[in-house]
Amino acid sequence: MSAVTRRRGVNPYIEVQLAGLAIGLGTSLLLSAWGAAWIVAEAEDLERPAEQPWMMVFELLRKEYVWPGRAAVVVAVVIMLVITTAAAVGYLAYKHRDTVLIDRAVRYLAKPRDLRPFVTRGARESAARLGLPDGTVPGVYLGKTVGRETDLWGSWEDMHVDIWGPRTGKTSSRAIPNIVSAPGAVVVTSNKRDVLDATRGVRETKGQVWVFDPQGQASEPAWWYWDPLQYVGSNIVRAIKMAGRFSSINRPAHARSDAFFEPAAEDLISHLLLAASLGGRPITQVYTWLTRPNDDSAARILRDHAKHESAEAVESVLSSPELQRAGVFGVATQIMSFLVAPSMTEWVTPGSDPDRPKFDYLEFVKSNDTIYMMSEETSKAAAPLIVALTAALAEAAENESIGKPNGRLPIPMLFVLDEAANVCPWGALPDKYSHFGSRGIVMMTILQSWAQGVAAWGDTGMKKLWGAANVRVYGGGAAETDFLGAMAKMSGVFEPRTVGSSGKIGDRPSYSMGSRSETVLDESDLASMPRGRAFVMFSGSRPVLIKTVPWWTTSAAEVVKESIARFDPGKAAPDPAVLAASGVSLRK
Repeated sequence: MSAVTRRRGVNPYIEVQLAGLAIGLGTSLLLSAWGAAWIVAEAEDLERPAEQPWMMVFELLRKEYVWPGRAAVVVAVVIMLVITTAAAVGYLAYKHRDTVLIDRAVRYLAKPRDLRPFVTRGARESAARLGLPDGTVPGVYLGKTVGRETDLWGSWEDMHVDIWGPRTGKTSSRAIPNIVSAPGAVVVTSNKRDVLDATRGVRETKGQVWVFDPQGQASEPAWWYWDPLQYVGSNIVRAIKMAGRFSSINRPAHARSDAFFEPAAEDLISHLLLAASLGGRPITQVYTWLTRPNDDSAARILRDHAKHESAEAVESVLSSPELQRAGVFGVATQIMSFLVAPSMTEWVTPGSDPDRPKFDYLEFVKSNDTIYMMSEETSKAAAPLIVALTAALAEAAENESIGKPNGRLPIPMLFVLDEAANVCPWGALPDKYSHFGSRGIVMMTILQSWAQGVAAWGDTGMKKLWGAANVRVYGGGAAETDFLGAMAKMSGVFEPRTVGSSGKIGDRPSYSMGSRSETVLDESDLASMPRGRAFVMFSGSRPVLIKTVPWWTTSAAEVVKESIARFDPGKAAPDPAVLAASGVSLRK
């Protein structure tokens, strides 16, 4: 049993509530009698009572005042009934104005003093300590406390992991409001265009908007391209990292792999990436080399640029026994198969229009630009490129922060990784998560379930990601009993009173009072948590139940509506001046 259901035990506040009820009834009775005495005295021209109700009582006791008869009793009863009815109706209206069953648990969760670092004032103090300019939004918005309606924020050094089931409000309450209000560069991953349509118009007023849409999820034309080999440059270590990111989509890091062919294929890809970069070739050249096991041009390019170790590694595979060579090339070809589709390669090579702008990921991290990366769920075609670009941006931001005061970006960079397990299953994310926060790189990883994270990073990796987050948000909709049970334990305990029978003493039954520890929220409470509520766990603080705040109830509502009207297919475009003139903020 939980604090929500309370099917066993008595109300722990029953004594206080009974005392309050007694005081309220007594006061109502006194006021009713005093008012009745005045009404009857005025009507029948009798002696009037004292001007203060309590003085009338003393006068009656000292027989200095005579009660005006039965008429006053009748009037007092009527007044009492009116007061009691009005109070009951008012209480019920207040109690049920917007509450839900789970709100009963609020009294046992975080108290206002526990939430001081996360309220607006605390978040502003944290932002000032980190050196952010005055007027910067206090942090990453969470929602309002239930009851007190106090705004809560994650600071600009907190990392977030969210688990929200389907259609529970994660996009409207978490993704959109924080993308709109972010003060610096923003990176967004998504499998649907709703986030893009709702925030694109607002983000255009702050910087350039880039949409990476190789699968046409938002029908975005390829008016620009990103060259992954810019990241590789002449550095074999970066080539190895990129090859590993490509490979991780076919086989997550926690899954078992072939002991020889997969590592060998990944190693070959890294050297071919380096050769293509040094030779000024497009990344598609790597796939061409993989389809020609006898072509030694990559090795010759590496030797021409004094990369002799890499050249020897490629030559070693080329000269290996035929079956061994076929196995390595076959696995490598499978890993790089996403380069077959022209719809993919148009986004990562000059392609059909070499005069298109080239996306510079190093300059992006210094800007207020926004990039949206779109992909179908569980797609192995776009995911390798999205993982590679996301990792390159995070690494560039990390390197940029090193030379800044306190080793942090002067303006925080926000990553909203919606549907991260499917769209951007970056294998190294759990290991680097906590470090990013100290660099001014704030990440919000949004998943639909715990199992989804396990599928991407393994059980250990998911636990590591969850543990590295300073702010953990559960928005409802989960059905995994293990995960719900772990959260129930984190909700804390309370001790309801219990009444037990211990036989009879004589002819009368004997009762004893006691208490027992129960979880504040149990699995069923969390599984059935309605839309509009979220359970938030902070590092170093007690958890809290919050009321989510969808974007249409914030100060950004109008400009988001304008953006949707402008970009959502089939809707009329609004006046662009409305967006250009909008100073959008979630500051309270």
